[in-house]
Amino acid sequence: MRFLILLLALIAGNAAAETGVKVGETHRTITYPGAAVRDAQARALLRITIWYPAAAGAVERPIVIGPDGNPIFMIGAAAPDAPFAADRAGTRRPIILLSHGFGGTARIMGWFGIALARAGYVVVAVDHPGNNGLDPMTVAGALLVWQRAEDLREALHAAVADAVIGPHIDATRVGLAGFSLGGLAALVGAGARPDLARLERFCAAHSEDGVCKPQREFPVTAAQRAAFEQDPSHAEVLSHMNDDRAIPHVRAAFLMAPAVMQALDPAELRHIRIPVSIVLGDRDVVAPPETNGMVAARAIPHVRLQVAPGVGHYVFLADCAPGVDLPFCAPTARRVDPHHAAIAAAERLFATALR
Repeated sequence: MRFLILLLALIAGNAAAETGVKVGETHRTITYPGAAVRDAQARALLRITIWYPAAAGAVERPIVIGPDGNPIFMIGAAAPDAPFAADRAGTRRPIILLSHGFGGTARIMGWFGIALARAGYVVVAVDHPGNNGLDPMTVAGALLVWQRAEDLREALHAAVADAVIGPHIDATRVGLAGFSLGGLAALVGAGARPDLARLERFCAAHSEDGVCKPQREFPVTAAQRAAFEQDPSHAEVLSHMNDDRAIPHVRAAFLMAPAVMQALDPAELRHIRIPVSIVLGDRDVVAPPETNGMVAARAIPHVRLQVAPGVGHYVFLADCAPGVDLPFCAPTARRVDPHHAAIAAAERLFATALR
């Protein structure tokens, strides 16, 4: 196992941003039966956000999250529904599937997706049903974590089949990326099969671990978990927890502050043969490195681990708007460097693996 710990240093800027490439953003909604059990309204719908290299004349607009005139998060800039940039003759672009964290959204990871699109990739992200910041959260959305990999797979199929997007995508060159619980989704998509009973045993013995505590985005009690697992109507979906959900043609995975790693047996992680890059902060109390990212790094055969000193969990969300004071907001001086370093690390990984 290649196991490398690097301290993240100040990076003068995102190299991809220097290319002058314009980025487009477009959205799709598909019908997907696997979403219904998690959605609060039982809707069989999956929302997809796609960032891609846009034509030179595209006009980018700022993307923010929050009320009009009073934004909370500053995502970046992209051109709505802009034409694609011309592909090189005879080639199509690699695709990166991106999974947000617990209670997040596709767009809150736009700082990462837009940067990778500037570097030439088509980035496909989803709002995971029942576990995103736009819809009511559900117990099913919180517990059926393995279905996140299915969301990514369905989004990939939809992008490839899309009349506008599909002609630009090389579906034989696929990368996975995820933040927090999205890191688990990436590993499941890479072929690791989850075991929630293993996670429950861990939490029974380590109730103070960050992943075992009720999450501030949507606390799920032990009683709620037990009721869900014992409900006969959920028996079918729970019986498929350990299915293989490897996404075809995945060549690399990039994880940011991966969480819930105790749901993966190290034996499953040792079966992952693609290169994996992990970035995390040494002050992460939500997904403590020693029980999450470090566990994955020790087990995965082809891995690179980068540890950012003085950095916590939520630094891998988008930048907060000036003046916003929320628990999810880290000081800007801390936030900028890990963003740039994560982008640079992802570009190194995917440039080699998806070339």
